[in-house]
Amino acid sequence: MVAAFLDGNHYYQADTCKALRASARRGELDFHALARETYPGERLPPDALPGLKSVGFWDAPRDLNWGLDWHRNEGVEITCLTRGQVGFSVDDLDFDLNRGSLTVTRPWQEHRVGRPHVKACLLHWLILDVDVRQPGQKWIWPDWIMLSEDEIGRLTRLLQGNEHPVWEAAGNFCQTFEDIAAKVSDRDCRTRISSLALLINRLLLDLLELLEQNPTMIDGTQTSTRRGVALFLERLKDRLDEDWTLDSMAMACGLGRTQFASHCKDLTNMTPLRYLKECRLQAAKSLLGARDSASITDVAMACGFSSSQYFSNVFKRQTGLSPTQFSQSRQAPH
Repeated sequence: MVAAFLDGNHYYQADTCKALRASARRGELDFHALARETYPGERLPPDALPGLKSVGFWDAPRDLNWGLDWHRNEGVEITCLTRGQVGFSVDDLDFDLNRGSLTVTRPWQEHRVGRPHVKACLLHWLILDVDVRQPGQKWIWPDWIMLSEDEIGRLTRLLQGNEHPVWEAAGNFCQTFEDIAAKVSDRDCRTRISSLALLINRLLLDLLELLEQNPTMIDGTQTSTRRGVALFLERLKDRLDEDWTLDSMAMACGLGRTQFASHCKDLTNMTPLRYLKECRLQAAKSLLGARDSASITDVAMACGFSSSQYFSNVFKRQTGLSPTQFSQSRQAPH
């Protein structure tokens, strides 16, 4: 099974770490992991620590000529750098990780390691699935997480509101990850799974304390629901030919129409249908301005307008030109 985030006709598969696999095969680094599905490493037993997708480390003794390109994980990912340096990027932010740097990314949040290449470093990671397959879904933690209901609720809210993906970790984080690494690499340890469960719970408790000690770093206004709406609105630009209504847009975000419309207005200062129309008009302008522009009917259909006549009327009201006049003005030599 390959975990994926479904967004309409777009699938975002969890990272397969192809570059890391190839580098480990070439003997360029020391690599140890316990993993499931597409992730590299020793296979976890089917009934052991359900929801744990990957836990492990790499130890690169020299700079390498590859990096983990932009990717997404289906779970919360926590990494800790205990030696060396490496570049790290999340969304549109770039960071230089140093010893003690801790990274936290949410389910399906786009990120990469290496900018563009991995430097000599010792990097630890943990990927824990919380059953999020669509924006705005409720986080469901594995049953073996032993935090109290109140603690897990607080941790979830803090992680959902966390807009600061890189933290300076206290020494206990480095020690916990080193203890986890020792268990991961010890195949003869008869209590390896139980020990890992205890250590991961300790790590999550430490993370809860870290986040609660720095409340100003957490953006409580950018809720998980609003973030899901923002992601949908961005992806909408690639799905303009679909027959969208207010109800279908709200349903795609798992929200009622009133709540969805409120978030859309906050994010864009437009109603959902006005935003949709603006996106369609901008896409139409790009197509009409292309050197090998398509017919007016093709442009109208590609951008989701119900007919070429309706498209022409809307376009002229917006620009003062018909689609044909606009296309000619862009193609005319200056």
